[in-house]
Amino acid sequence: MPQASPNPSREGRRRGILIKKTIITPEKARSTYIIDFERQEYRFMNSVLKGTGYVLVHTPDMVIHNGTTQTTERIVNPDSDYLKQLKAHLRPYERVLAYYPNQTYIGNVTPAELAQVDGPWQDLESPVNDRYGAFGEIMPQDEFYLLVQAVDEFELVYLDRDFVAKTKEKLAQDPIVTEFILKRIHEGVDQAKLKQLIEDEGAEGLYMNDVIVGAVRRAHDIDTNLSAHVMIENLVSKASSALALLYAVKNADINPDDIEYTIDCSEEACGDMNQRGGGNFAKATAEIAELSRSTGSDVRGFCAAPAHAVMVAASLVKAGTFKAVAVTAGGSTAKLGMNGKDHVKKGLPILEDCLGGFAVVITEDDGINPVINIDNVGWHAVGTGSSPQNVIASLVTVPLEKAGLKVTDVDYYSPEMQNPDITKPAGAGDVPLANMKMIGALAVKQGDLERSELNGFVERHGLPGFAPTQGHIPSGVPYLGHARESMLKGEVNRVMIVGKGSLFLGRMTNLFDGVSFLVEKNDGPKAAEAAVSSEEIRQIIAESLRDFAQGLLESR
Repeated sequence: MPQASPNPSREGRRRGILIKKTIITPEKARSTYIIDFERQEYRFMNSVLKGTGYVLVHTPDMVIHNGTTQTTERIVNPDSDYLKQLKAHLRPYERVLAYYPNQTYIGNVTPAELAQVDGPWQDLESPVNDRYGAFGEIMPQDEFYLLVQAVDEFELVYLDRDFVAKTKEKLAQDPIVTEFILKRIHEGVDQAKLKQLIEDEGAEGLYMNDVIVGAVRRAHDIDTNLSAHVMIENLVSKASSALALLYAVKNADINPDDIEYTIDCSEEACGDMNQRGGGNFAKATAEIAELSRSTGSDVRGFCAAPAHAVMVAASLVKAGTFKAVAVTAGGSTAKLGMNGKDHVKKGLPILEDCLGGFAVVITEDDGINPVINIDNVGWHAVGTGSSPQNVIASLVTVPLEKAGLKVTDVDYYSPEMQNPDITKPAGAGDVPLANMKMIGALAVKQGDLERSELNGFVERHGLPGFAPTQGHIPSGVPYLGHARESMLKGEVNRVMIVGKGSLFLGRMTNLFDGVSFLVEKNDGPKAAEAAVSSEEIRQIIAESLRDFAQGLLESR
């Protein structure tokens, strides 16, 4: 049997790829030829963060009627003091606009500026209280109901005629709302029709100040997967996702037709009794955003899903499969008022009164925008274990060591960006701070940091939590918009996005989950030009095969 020669007969470097060719001719008349292509020091086209979109939707009535803490309480204890006190703890839209974390989420206040304001923030008033921000907006509930109907393809959403007439003009003033969306809004029906849908057909009501202004009916008479409850959850997720996606496309300054693939990473699932989570939110949302050339699919992973999705999107671009990929996720009605009992008990407002949405656009390297570095990702493996030390090590210190970096070489870490105003009264503490302390402790353990420097490290490299507790929304990705802006200004060089999630909720496994990746300042046009495109790869391989064929002829 012929043995491969240890020394290649010919090797050549072309734009960073090492091609080795070994030709072996045994003594037998028929010759055997082997060619071995070995990738070495090869640099694919980088993927960059081209634009981001972040939106909030103030939905006080949906807190009451759709948040699972409240719907469960009405079943288990309908006369509870909590339900009686709930309305008095709901914030008006103006207070939501003036809330520091909300203004940080949409890009009007930077995390560094937020860190300078001592919390709790719920009783403070941000000097910036605009509806629109650098990344998106805070939409009021009435306009959002119209958007929910606009994304409905199966005539499931009915709105009051007078409500539509009063609200549609307001929605039309929103600069991100397209004529395509406005044309999808129906004139509306009378109150008798809404009452009939709710009382006789099991539809779920849409309310403004506890007055019925709409209804969402079931999509099937007996299929619980298409019940009114599920349909309102899914349509709300789709609508808020579409809003965020519109902003990401706008902020990326990209032609919608250039986006070739869309990934949804929300926490909802759409399908019927034969395939409960069949999907496809991504393509449905791309349709509303008029991404006419995009296909897509859904990525699910509980809270870690957005980090998974961004990693997949960056990989698709870097591999040359698609030139531009969008990642998007809408909000979750179930999470509204999730910690409401603890907040009301402590005399606080209901702070989980907003749906959250986010979207990013990832494209080939343009020499300007931040690079999503997927060469050294971190991941929580099946065998990693669930101890906090093992989890953080797998997501932070292991990938950094592989990249030849110290923990202190990362300017900022964005692990779980939950707002401490929400989590601390509920007994969960300051989640971002707890994560940073663990990262700092591991840095001390492996010698990247002196023990005396631990507190300073947490303060210099950590971020205050500012994201709504919408499950998947806080998990690492809220900082991407601010990171991009800071890198474009030359203020930040490298950040790490860490997505974490618990999988036990699906009752399929008790395993933990998580992935992480670095985002780095772009080195400029020269770096982009130095990367090898997929077309150049094909040319390199073609040339090598031609050389190989010529070698075969010459050896005869």
